Amino acid sequence: QVALVESGGGLVQAGGSLRLSCAASGRTFSRYAMGWFRQAPGKEREFVAAISRSGASTYYPDSVKGRFTISRDNAKNTVNLQMNSLKPEDTAVYYCAATAVPLTQTPHEYPYWGQGTQVTVSS
Repeated sequence: QVALVESGGGLVQAGGSLRLSCAASGRTFSRYAMGWFRQAPGKEREFVAAISRSGASTYYPDSVKGRFTISRDNAKNTVNLQMNSLKPEDTAVYYCAATAVPLTQTPHEYPYWGQGTQVTVSS
């Protein structure tokens, strides 16, 4: 099992940047592919980014491709999400998640989730 804790959310103006971090507990972090999701009020949870166990491969939806970058440090048990050129529609609670399934965008394939961190982008 792995426990996840996100940090780094906040309020930013449109066009600005934020860096989210997710710290994982346990010695098995490198066995998991990691993902970031977001959920806005009244909307379904949306896939944002995924990274392979080694960090060599990443996957993004078109909505964030070129603006968001996922990375991981297996020595520090952390995964990060660098968000640039933020838009008001990026406003949501952001969650990191862990899975044994490689580079999946499907939420129900992630058994481990953090508590979420709020990102608010003002126009």
